Amino acid sequence: MAESRQQPEGSGWRLAGFTLLFLLFSIAGTWTIYSQFAERNFQFDERLLNPWFLVGALLLLLVYWLSDGLRLYYTLRALGHTIPFRHMVRLVFINIFFSNVTPMATGGGVAQIWYLRRHGVRLGTATAATTIRTVLAIAFIFTVTPACLLWLDALQGRAIIGRVSELLAVFIALYLGFFAVVLWRTRWLILLLTQVLQGLRRAHLIGPRRHKRWQFHMKREMTRFSRAFKVYLRGPRHYIALSVLFTLTFLISLFSFPALLMLTLGYDVDYLTVLGLLFVTTFVMYFAPTPGASGISEGVFGTFFRTLLSPGHLVLVTIAWRFLTIYLGMIIGLILMQVELSAGRRQRREADAALTRTGDDPT
Repeated sequence: MAESRQQPEGSGWRLAGFTLLFLLFSIAGTWTIYSQFAERNFQFDERLLNPWFLVGALLLLLVYWLSDGLRLYYTLRALGHTIPFRHMVRLVFINIFFSNVTPMATGGGVAQIWYLRRHGVRLGTATAATTIRTVLAIAFIFTVTPACLLWLDALQGRAIIGRVSELLAVFIALYLGFFAVVLWRTRWLILLLTQVLQGLRRAHLIGPRRHKRWQFHMKREMTRFSRAFKVYLRGPRHYIALSVLFTLTFLISLFSFPALLMLTLGYDVDYLTVLGLLFVTTFVMYFAPTPGASGISEGVFGTFFRTLLSPGHLVLVTIAWRFLTIYLGMIIGLILMQVELSAGRRQRREADAALTRTGDDPT
């Protein structure tokens, strides 16, 4: 019965509210592109209905979804746990749905942990696997982004990029350095945060009970994560290599959709430029406070690609990009999530009925 209480990301009403916000922000972001960058010009191009494009998009989707599942699957294998791959397939879409209807993509990890717990994975292992999977992707994105900001021709000459690119590079180095301290010098960070919590208590900003609880949770989670990552690094080398390989495959396939759309629409595509712009776009999305970076992602994409696309195609490519990479997966994830919840409710009813029958049995 404990698992039934671990529902992903709160109540249904809260989830519905976040979903509504996602839709509203997405519409607002698309409207901004239409009114500010596309000169209020939009045209559907029938080349996007070409069978060759549809086949190419389907194949790219399969690589994108499959690599997303395999990167977590092999992370779990490196941690010493095996889960049937059919569950990983469902987990891909459930993660896409929840990570895009919660602020700053926090819900995806919670939903994945909840799902893994339902299928026999220990809480510590599930938390470590989803966190390590995310850290691997962040490491790629935060390593490549500074180079894109400093040297990508498509970003040169933009005033805002020129002013903040060096600061962003420093920030990324600090971010990666923070993870390095958490992983290999955990005691340093625990000592620092202990001093911070003691300062908050001395300033009467938190009470003794809350201070004790926060101190306990902080030490436990940091120690668990550090230990789990060390277990991951000591795991079978081929599983570690495969988790890294499929993380890179996932990112490249995800960032390849705009190139496929542009190629279909007859543009000369500089593939490395497209990949670089998507690395920077995704970097910005990590810090967007809106559900699933909705609105922000469309706006950043439109800003970067308005020099590469005609005004009539800018909105079309933005919508098609979001549909293929996000909206389609969210629809599938919502359906699978309802199936999982319905199955869970049915199992609980059957278990309650079995307990009732056992209680009525005089023997």
